[in-house]
Amino acid sequence: NYVSESEACKLEAVPLDFGDYHPLKPITVTESKTKKMNRKGSTSSTSSSSSSSMVDPLSSVLDGTDPLSLFAAAADPVTTTATMDSTRKKRDNDDSSAVGSDFEPWSSKRGEILARYTTTEKLSINLYMGSEKGKATTTGSAVSEKVRTRLEELDDLEEGSQKELLNLTQQDYMNRIEELNQSLKDAWSSDQKVKALKIVIQCSKLLSDTTVIQFYPSKFVLITDILDTFGKLVYDRILSMCVENRVSLPDNFSPESVNDTAKETCLNWFFKIASIRELIPRFYVEAAILKCNKFLSKMGISECLPRLTSMIRGIGDPLVAVYARAYLCRVGMEVAPQLKESLNKNFFDFLLTFKQIHGDTVQNQLVVQCVEFPLYLTLYSPAIDWILQCIAYRAPEVLLTEMMERCKKLGNNALLLNSVMSAFRAEFIAARSMDFIGMIKECDESGFPKHLLFRSLGLNLALADPPENDRLQILNEAWKVITKLKNPQDYINCAEVWVEYTCRHFTKREVNTVLSDVIKHMTPDRAFEDAYPQLQSIIQKVITYIHDFSVLFSVEKFLPFLDMFQKESVRVEVCKCIMESFIKHQQESTKDPVILNALLHICKTMHDSVNALTLEDEKRMLAALINGFIKMVSFGRDFEQQLSFYVEARSMFCNLEPVLVQLIHSVNQLAMETRKVMKGNHSRKTAAFVRACVAFCFITIPSLSSIFTRLNLYLHSGQVALANQCLSQADAFFKAAVSLVPDVPKMISIDGKMRPSDAFLLEFLCNFFSTLLVVPDHPEQGVLFLVRGLLNVIQDYTWEDNSDDKERIYTNVLHLLSAMTQEAYIYHVDKVDSNDALYGGDSKFLAEINKLCETVVAQIMEHLKTLGKEEALKRQTQLALYFFNTILAHGDLRNNKLNQLSVHLWNTAQKHGYADTKTMARTLEYIKRRSKQPEMSHFTDLALRLLPLQSRT
Repeated sequence: NYVSESEACKLEAVPLDFGDYHPLKPITVTESKTKKMNRKGSTSSTSSSSSSSMVDPLSSVLDGTDPLSLFAAAADPVTTTATMDSTRKKRDNDDSSAVGSDFEPWSSKRGEILARYTTTEKLSINLYMGSEKGKATTTGSAVSEKVRTRLEELDDLEEGSQKELLNLTQQDYMNRIEELNQSLKDAWSSDQKVKALKIVIQCSKLLSDTTVIQFYPSKFVLITDILDTFGKLVYDRILSMCVENRVSLPDNFSPESVNDTAKETCLNWFFKIASIRELIPRFYVEAAILKCNKFLSKMGISECLPRLTSMIRGIGDPLVAVYARAYLCRVGMEVAPQLKESLNKNFFDFLLTFKQIHGDTVQNQLVVQCVEFPLYLTLYSPAIDWILQCIAYRAPEVLLTEMMERCKKLGNNALLLNSVMSAFRAEFIAARSMDFIGMIKECDESGFPKHLLFRSLGLNLALADPPENDRLQILNEAWKVITKLKNPQDYINCAEVWVEYTCRHFTKREVNTVLSDVIKHMTPDRAFEDAYPQLQSIIQKVITYIHDFSVLFSVEKFLPFLDMFQKESVRVEVCKCIMESFIKHQQESTKDPVILNALLHICKTMHDSVNALTLEDEKRMLAALINGFIKMVSFGRDFEQQLSFYVEARSMFCNLEPVLVQLIHSVNQLAMETRKVMKGNHSRKTAAFVRACVAFCFITIPSLSSIFTRLNLYLHSGQVALANQCLSQADAFFKAAVSLVPDVPKMISIDGKMRPSDAFLLEFLCNFFSTLLVVPDHPEQGVLFLVRGLLNVIQDYTWEDNSDDKERIYTNVLHLLSAMTQEAYIYHVDKVDSNDALYGGDSKFLAEINKLCETVVAQIMEHLKTLGKEEALKRQTQLALYFFNTILAHGDLRNNKLNQLSVHLWNTAQKHGYADTKTMARTLEYIKRRSKQPEMSHFTDLALRLLPLQSRT
C-alpha cells in the first residue's frame, strides 16, 4: 500500500530557526585592507570593515587580500608609480610608432592582385644557371685563392651565367619564379651567399621588363616575395653573429651592442649591393636589406630612406617607378613606420612625375602591346592604393586634406581620386562626401570610369555615415550616374554597394525604388545569370538592415527580386539566408498573412530542392529552418485556423521527416492548449476539434521512416488523446505502438553509426508501462488486454542470446502489475476513470493480475536457471539481485511464497561471489531499518532467513 508506506517512512518534521541567515539575504563581506606606512621602521596594519550591501564575494579579493595584491601593496609606492609612468610612456610611444592590427598587411592584398592581373600572352624569364668557380675551392686551398675566386664571381654578377626561357605561359612563369625562390634558399643553406645574391639580382632585373604590361602587378608580387626572403635571410644571418655567451640581442637593441664581426659582415653586404651597375636591381636589393641598417647606426634607416626615394627618380617608366615606390613604402612601414616624412616625400615625388603617364613613350608602348588606356590605368591601382594606405595610416586630418588639394591641382585625376577614397579613413571620406562628389563630377572620364569612383565612395559610406542633411542628395547624385550604366556587370557592381547605403539611411520606399531599378537593368537578356554573387549580396544587405519582416515583405519589389535567382542552388542559399534572419530577429509569433504567404513560398522552395542526392546534413539544416518558422506561427485563440495551417504545412513539407515530427508535436500541443482553455471540460465543438487533432497525428505518424520516432510519437499522441478524454483514439495509438514493437530491428543507425537497439526499446517499454497504469480497459476487450498484448509481443520478440533485457522488462512489468493492485492508483489522468475506479478492487480483477504475475515470475525464474553455467554466473547474480530488489520494493513479503522466493534470490545472488559486497551490505541495512518500522515485523523474519554476506575471496 503506497499511501500507508509513504506515511510510515516520512521524515519527522522539525521546526528550524534560520536566525539571521537566509539564502536570498544580502551577503555581508568582511574586507581586509593591508596598509604600509612610508616611514622607515613602520609596520603594516590591517583594518577590517563590514559591509551589508549586496557584494559579490569574489570581488573582495581585489582589495588586497589575495597574495598578488599583498605583494603590490608591499612594494614601494614611489618606485611603483615611477615604473607605471615609464611603462605608460613607452606604450604610448609604441602606439604612435608601431603598426597595429588595424593596418591591412600586404599579405592580404597579395592573392587579390595575383587573381586580378593575369595574361594569356607568352612570357620570358632569365634564369641564373650557377657557376662552377665557387665549387672549385677545396678545403686545403689558401684563403687568398678563395677571396680571389669570390671577387671574380662578383665581377661576373651581371654577365653570362644566365639562360633565357621564352614562350612561357603564366603558370609556367609562376612555377619558374617559385623554383628561383627555392634555389635562393638552397644556395643560402649550402653557404653559397654569392650565388644567392646573383639570383636576387637576376630576379630584380625582371621588374624592369614591361613587355607583357598587364601582368606587371602580378610579376611584382612574385619577385618581391623573393626579395623579402633574401632580406630576412641576410638579417637573420647577421643577427645570429651577434649571439655572445648564448645570449642573443634584445628586440630593441642599439648598434653599440653589435659586435665588430657582425658590423663588418653587414657593411660587406651593402658594399656588394652598391657595386651593382643597374639602377633597378641595386635599388630593390638594397631596399630588401634596409632593416640591416639597424646593426650599423641608429640613424641608418632614416638616412637611407630619402636616398632610396631619390634613386627612384632615375627610373624612366612610370609604371615601374610607382611599383618601386610601393615596395619602398612596404619595407619602410615594416622597419620604420614612424618615418612618415620619407613616405610622404615618396608620394609627392610620384605626383610631380604623374604627367608622364600621358606622355608619348607610354602611349607608343600601349599601341605596340594593344592595351587600352583605361586598362593601363588600372595597373597603377595596387601600387597607389598601397602607398596611400601607408601615408594615411593614423595620419592627421591636415595631411589628408592636403592630399585632396594636390589631387585637385592635378585636375581631379580619377585614378588618384579612386586610390584616395580606397586608402583614407571612411570617416574622413564620409564627412566630405559632397566635396568628393563634386570632384568626381569634374573628373575626365576617358581614362577611368566615374562609376568606379562612385563605387569607391559607396564602400566608404557603408562604413561611416555622412552628414544627415546631405544623405538624400548623395544618393540622388550617385544613382543618376549608376542608373545610366549600360553594361549590366558595371551596373550591378555599383548598385550592390549603394544598396547598403540606402538600407542604412532610408525607408522601404527608397529601398523598393533601388530594387526595382536593379530588376529593370538585370532582367533583359537574362543578365542576372552572370551576377548571382552580387544579387545575393544585395539580399543579404537588405535583410541585415530590415529586421521587421512585415516591412520587408511589404516592399513591393522584394519577391520579384527573388525571382531573378533562377539557378536552384543559388535560390536555395538565398532562401536559407532569409529564414536564418527571420528565426534570429523575429521576437514574437506572427499570424500576418503577408509574412506567412511569403515565408511558406520560401520554405517550399527549400523543401523542393531536396532530392535523392541531398546530403543528410543539408536536410537537417533545411528542416531546422522550416521548423523554426512553424514554431513562430500562432493564430492566438483561433485554434481551427492554426490546425488548418499545420495541415497545409504537412502537404507542403512531406519530404522532410523532422518537419513532420515537429508538426505532430505542434498539433499535440494545440490539443493540450484547447484542453487548458476549456479547463478539461470539452464542449461538443472542442471535443470534435481535439479529435481532429488526434486524427491528424494518427494519419501522419505512419509516414515516418524512423521506427523509434514512430513508437515515441504513438505513445505521446496516445497520452494527449487520453488527457482529452478521447479513449477509443488513445487505445488506437497504443495498439499501433504494440503492433510496431515486433518490427524493431536489432541494430539502428545513430549519427551514422550502427548501434544495438535493445537499450532504446527497454527505455520505450518502461515509459509505455507507466502510461498503461492509467489506461482504462476497453469494455468489449478482456481484462488488461493492452498489457497482455504487449507481453505477448515481448515474448515473441527475438532477443540477443547473451542479453537479459527481456527479463529486465518482465521485472518492470511486475512494477506495473503491483501498482495496478492498489485500491487507489498513485497517479491519474484528470476526468478519466482508470481501472481502480472501474473495477473497485474486485477480487476477479486482482486474481487476473496475480495470474499474470505468476506467469511473469515463472518466466524470470526459468531464465535464471539457464544462467547456471560458469560463463553466465555474473549475469545470473546481477539479474537475481535486480529481481530481489523489485520484490523488496513492490511485493507483499507477508506472503510466505514470496518471502521464500526473495530468500532464494538473495542466496543465488551471492552464491558464486560475483555480487557487489557494498550493494549487498546496503540492501541488508535497508531491510533491517524497515523491520524496525510499525507493522513491518515480517522484514525481521526476512533478515534472519537471509544468508550472511560473503565475497568471492
